[in-house]
Amino acid sequence: MPALKSDEEAEKLLEKDLSDYINAENLEPFPFEFKPKQKSVNLRLSGELLSAVRAAAKRRGIPYQRFIRQALELALRRHDKR
Repeated sequence: MPALKSDEEAEKLLEKDLSDYINAENLEPFPFEFKPKQKSVNLRLSGELLSAVRAAAKRRGIPYQRFIRQALELALRRHDKR
């Protein structure tokens, strides 16, 4: 599966035939990102950590709050595999 850096790249990929990418090894659970957001969380972070999160999100071409949600989802998936 190609690495996607923006929502626009993802949209272009979805316009193509994806049957070559689908197999049992690369299927993942449905992420929370696509579900409506009904709850908010206040979180205290150091300035350095917030700067690092924003920089990482910028490199991926996504908003930093989405980056944080994706990091939480990834941590939960890894924890569940143990």
